[in-house]
Amino acid sequence: MSKKPIAWVVDSTAYISDILAAHPDVHVVPLAIHFGQEQYADGIDLTSDELYNRIRNAEEFPKTSQPAAGEFAKLYEQISEEYEAILAVHVSAKLSGTISSSKSGAEIAEVHMECVDSLALSSGITKLVERGIVLQERGMHLEEIATQLRSEVKNLRNYILIGNLNQLYKGGRMSGVQFFLGSLLQVKPIIHLTEEGELKALDKVRSQKKALNYLVDKAVDAYEKDGVRSIDLMHGNIPDQVAELKDLIQSKVPGLEVRVGEISSVLAVHAGEGTIAALWHVPAE
Repeated sequence: MSKKPIAWVVDSTAYISDILAAHPDVHVVPLAIHFGQEQYADGIDLTSDELYNRIRNAEEFPKTSQPAAGEFAKLYEQISEEYEAILAVHVSAKLSGTISSSKSGAEIAEVHMECVDSLALSSGITKLVERGIVLQERGMHLEEIATQLRSEVKNLRNYILIGNLNQLYKGGRMSGVQFFLGSLLQVKPIIHLTEEGELKALDKVRSQKKALNYLVDKAVDAYEKDGVRSIDLMHGNIPDQVAELKDLIQSKVPGLEVRVGEISSVLAVHAGEGTIAALWHVPAE
């Protein structure tokens, strides 16, 4: 029996949309969440509700870790029995060593693979994979698809309202000075992923209401000035608040499609409950 052409691989920082969940050629590799000596596979051993409950009651914050190269190698060996090649899209290399483990795993397994650094996380990864699947359906081959996706990562726009500054700081993703000032002034920092895939402070507002209005304004500008027709709103366990945000955005730009989803548990460890991220890709000129 002939092999299928391409298997798609993402890590569990990605938002697993309905499209990805239903696609038979998409494989998800979980990162790990650690509570002391206990280890859980993201999205498998621990639900989001269980994670938030444990964080609320934990004496110390959990930690996360990337999959080992051996885990990737094992998966890639299995995949190679059914597929000719692999296209992996991973969380930004500036945020995690996952992509390095993935490449090492491919070398161990001796498989034909292209690996794309999304320079993003959550639905930023999702959008690239969904785009890649469309390109494959149009007849493009592995290397062509990978090249196209790498050219499109720079078109990602994202604005992130962190739910818990303390978790971001203790997870090593925020400097002590930024944390101190944010806590002292009760500032709501807006952060974003740069074109290099790094988390940087972008702006700051003084209230949750102003923070949400900030996201609304950015979404309206994206629609009116950049030709964006669909955006994603990712959240950390606040579905009602994000539903209201979606309604507010669409009341101003009815033609804008807004997809809502939850951040993965491994992202929730760092960003915290109450996080909201607005993400979209600007159409190529």
